[in-house]
Amino acid sequence: MSSISDPSAGRPARDESYGYEDDKGFGWVVFAGVMIMIVGILNFIYGIAAIDESKFYVGNTNFVITDLKTWGWILTIIGGIQILVGAGIWARSQAARWVGVFIASLNAIAQLLFIAGNPWLSLALFTLDILVIYGLICYGGRLEEP
Repeated sequence: MSSISDPSAGRPARDESYGYEDDKGFGWVVFAGVMIMIVGILNFIYGIAAIDESKFYVGNTNFVITDLKTWGWILTIIGGIQILVGAGIWARSQAARWVGVFIASLNAIAQLLFIAGNPWLSLALFTLDILVIYGLICYGGRLEEP
């Protein structure tokens, strides 16, 4: 009888030891925040390496658009924005969520255009961008009021 008259039936279980509710998809949002931060740090580091024309990248590579130094600046700027957006996602900012979707989409395109410089790294970061986009779009919405 208590389950029929219980007004909290159907709500997420509250874990009193930590003081928060288990939200559906919360893990995906945390994952997206962590991954966009990691990808941002990698983009920043590899962007600086490209600006310096490091020997890390494939030699004598022809890019679809521009040269290695320009791609280095593009990746450095995208990486800096991704680091800031990751912090905003952790703060549950809706603006950061949508900027995160946009910047992850932009980075996915940039990684495919930069694939000649370091193919395996570009494909790995492209894959992480797609997972970030999925997590932010499917599970990054506002919490429903009880």
